[in-house]
Amino acid sequence: MTKILIIEDENLAAKRLVKLVEEILPECEIFGNLDTITSAVEWLKNNVQPDLIFLDIQLADGISFEIFEHVKVTSPIIFCTAYDQYAIKAFKLNSIDYLLKPVDPEELKNALHKFQSGRKAPEITLDQIKTLLQPVQKVYKNRFLVKIGERIQTIAIEEICYFYSEDKVTFLMTTQGKKFIVDYTLDEVETMLNPESFFRLNRKYISAVDAIKGVFTYSNSRLKIQLDQCADHDILISREKMQSFKNWLGQ
Repeated sequence: MTKILIIEDENLAAKRLVKLVEEILPECEIFGNLDTITSAVEWLKNNVQPDLIFLDIQLADGISFEIFEHVKVTSPIIFCTAYDQYAIKAFKLNSIDYLLKPVDPEELKNALHKFQSGRKAPEITLDQIKTLLQPVQKVYKNRFLVKIGERIQTIAIEEICYFYSEDKVTFLMTTQGKKFIVDYTLDEVETMLNPESFFRLNRKYISAVDAIKGVFTYSNSRLKIQLDQCADHDILISREKMQSFKNWLGQ
């Protein structure tokens, strides 16, 4: 039975990948999902390494290549990436297996076939991989459009305290305490924000670092967060996200 580890910080992407892999390799055993460098390093240090790893490049607490600086990984790896075509071309030229998200089922099938056939990519160093990715810089949103009556207005990213979801509608809250609807899901908003400035606290909230007014310990190794301009007193961070949140807050 093929043992597969998935290291991916986007929950929906991870679930879809699991479904597709199980359709192609119904006898496989899948571990994870791990969503941080910290959790991946801990898992790899304490478990027998799997037959194959699917590794997202951008994890919740940084670039996944940092994993290799803490633990020796001997398993074959298929990279999952949202980087643009320039980076993808560089991967292809160097014969590194990759999957561009959202994962195409046919490309996944080909990658798994290559893995099963035992073909190995030429050795390439971690520094070479990092060099390939250096030219790629993701552009994050500087402002959001909101509608006020018949008027459309822009809200600069510096004016936003947090985003939240309520009854399947996404709102942003400004530093002035004004609330506006945005035409994106919270998952979509998350991909548009600079992860150095914003953090996905839980399924309902994404907060700017300057909006964090208080952090308190809570039962079952969780954290309770107090946000500026927010009346919700039950904003909790799960035990699984606690370390990545601390890393983000203290960077």
